[in-house]
Amino acid sequence: MSYLDRDTYGMYKSGDATGPGPSLMGADTLIGEDVYNHREEDLGDIKEIMLDMRSGRIAYAVLSFGGFLGMGEKLFAVPWNALTLDTVNKRFILNVEKERLKDAPGFDKDHWPNMADTTWATGIHSYYGTSPYYDDPL
Repeated sequence: MSYLDRDTYGMYKSGDATGPGPSLMGADTLIGEDVYNHREEDLGDIKEIMLDMRSGRIAYAVLSFGGFLGMGEKLFAVPWNALTLDTVNKRFILNVEKERLKDAPGFDKDHWPNMADTTWATGIHSYYGTSPYYDDPL
């Protein structure tokens, strides 16, 4: 199901055609959004979006990968700036091979990491080859 299908308020029906999709999007329409890589491999879907309450920036998308009916699935905090919106297929693109994602630092639903810990964050950004959002000027 794409963000257009979850648009209960009709906010995406009248968008401008100047950018790659809506300029602003509701977080609840992105929960459940599919994530693929450039090889068209399904990498999972977005389970949660983590906001930095001090800066107001989106820090991570929590991606679910593997498992069956929610059992045995692994969760990954993916830096928001590692994702690209694919407006043609109505999904996100993460430029990571499926095999590499299997080995990515992850966690289970009952043991979330402290995502505010800068040591943890540095490791995640290093793994995905992104700059920490808190190092980028606004």
